[in-house]
Amino acid sequence: MSPSFDPSDLHTDLFIDGAWQKAASGATFPVENPATHEVIANVANGGVEEALAAIEAAGRAQAAWAKSTPRERANILRRAFELVIANTDRLAAIMTAEMGKPLAEAKGEVAYGADMLRWFSEEAVRIGGDSTTSVDGNTRIMITKEPVGPCVLVTPWNFPLAMGARKIAPAVAAGCTMVFKPAELTPLTSLALVQIFREAGLPDGVLNVVTTSSASTVVGTWMSSGIARKVSFTGSTEVGKILLRQAADNVMRSSMELGGNAPFIVLADADIEKAVDGAMKAKMRNMGEACTAANRFYVHRSVVEEFSEKFAKKISELQVGNGAVEGTEVGPLIEQKGLDKVESLVSDAVSKGARVLTGGTRPEGPGYFYTPTVLTDVPLDAELMSTEIFGPVAAITPFDSEDEVLRLANDTEWGLVGYVFTENMNKALRFSAELEVGMVGVNTGLVSNPAAPFGGVKQSGLGREGGKIGIEEFLETKYTAIAV
Repeated sequence: MSPSFDPSDLHTDLFIDGAWQKAASGATFPVENPATHEVIANVANGGVEEALAAIEAAGRAQAAWAKSTPRERANILRRAFELVIANTDRLAAIMTAEMGKPLAEAKGEVAYGADMLRWFSEEAVRIGGDSTTSVDGNTRIMITKEPVGPCVLVTPWNFPLAMGARKIAPAVAAGCTMVFKPAELTPLTSLALVQIFREAGLPDGVLNVVTTSSASTVVGTWMSSGIARKVSFTGSTEVGKILLRQAADNVMRSSMELGGNAPFIVLADADIEKAVDGAMKAKMRNMGEACTAANRFYVHRSVVEEFSEKFAKKISELQVGNGAVEGTEVGPLIEQKGLDKVESLVSDAVSKGARVLTGGTRPEGPGYFYTPTVLTDVPLDAELMSTEIFGPVAAITPFDSEDEVLRLANDTEWGLVGYVFTENMNKALRFSAELEVGMVGVNTGLVSNPAAPFGGVKQSGLGREGGKIGIEEFLETKYTAIAV
């Protein structure tokens, strides 16, 4: 039997200064199941009043939280990790209901998010510094790390537990307080994670959450408050630019994980079976609704037919349906707008000469479903070659030379991740060096890992999340000069 949850047991209120509370206006907004259009719950709709209360609570709690011991913070994160693991089935069921992804993928996200909590529980006790002597020998230089201060955390709808964990965990480890705005489309998983932090012993005021249907109102209030010292955002490049402009007014530290347009490159010497397996992971994970999803498939002309046929066959065998039903491999898209966008991109590509190998249709019935699709002979002027698809559509274009494909791959304003498949290590190293991205997957379609620094270059963002340097985003460096 598939895991489930009791809708009456869901947290749907705001969480401010250690207490769950309704919006002052009493307003709520609905959360819909994208597979059935059923309203799962109505969530408190916060505004300026609640946003101010949240950031002021974070400001009041900052000094005491900064003085907490590394071991105390580590223990809270470790307990949160254990609670997430213990609640895997429930968290996965909530996530599938509000976001649509198959339960197997939802459980995988729970495990990934939990690993973020465990990773930063271990990093909390390893925050270091340095000490040296000035060149003239008259001064002892002491370098210490301190929490940056209250942080604004804004997460997307596509990975509601993992993105929350990836931001909250390093902030907790560093000693920062937080105000957190989950995505309007998928707040329930995030609120369940907040309750877990409460149960893990996080002090009042350290983590404050405002759900809202007006993100600009709530987040804008935080950005202009003068209390927040950092913003961490995952979402579109367009919104990221707005937040960077707002951050400039108070000179706030910023980390941004923005859009992507990932190239997936299959060289002539690639192991085709390995490349197809990698393509399935890089394209179909989360129904293609991931910033790391392969967007443009460039395949050497000598192997493009073999790769395309094998890839299309695997894609066509995927089971599409409600993510809560056992055996489902591809769930719905998140909302009508996303479905319309995918359908429009496919129509545009076909009108310009692309061929449909499989899919290309919208199934009948309820839910925002789109049949997994493989297009080949996709021309470079097709809109989906320059737009983040965010859906289960793979666009294949042949190439003839390595120089040509590197030029095509880098011909974009984004630079989050790139994938390359080759059995030649020298070529792998060349592509790793020359692809203008923050992350490269060599013979793998999956790059996300708690131990690795996640992030992009160009208009895909600033800063890194995860890995040893992930906690640095939440720390300031202080230098003390001591006369000797």
